[in-house]
Amino acid sequence: MKMRLTMQTIEPEAYKAMFGLEKYLSASKLSATHKHLIKVRASQVNKCAFCINMHTQEARKDGETEQRLYLLSAWRESKLFTPEEQALLALTEEVTLIGQAGVTDATYQQAAAHFDDHYLAQAIMAIVVINAWNRIAISTEMPLA
Repeated sequence: MKMRLTMQTIEPEAYKAMFGLEKYLSASKLSATHKHLIKVRASQVNKCAFCINMHTQEARKDGETEQRLYLLSAWRESKLFTPEEQALLALTEEVTLIGQAGVTDATYQQAAAHFDDHYLAQAIMAIVVINAWNRIAISTEMPLA
């Protein structure tokens, strides 16, 4: 697979804006674990090999276990994820697949039961940002590093 175009070179201002969102997220209250779960799960749903590769490496570097990463795509059947993480993963999937059924009241309420409004807003932004990165990587066929 040959990369179609290099977005960062052709549209550097677009990349600068995306990195502005990343800077916002790095200063957010989201835990590193939650950021990694959001990035990896959304990337799995979107089938973005570039982002799955990058974010699983980052997660492992930050202490995430191999077993949890292996089971992330089947988190509903696993006992390895806390109720808080399960709420975050459900929200991640529904925001990522928003065109199918939106974000259900049940999923939103489950997340709201675990997180305050600021944390929830930051989680939604993290989900939106990784979905944007997935779409850039997939549409330009970014090669694995």
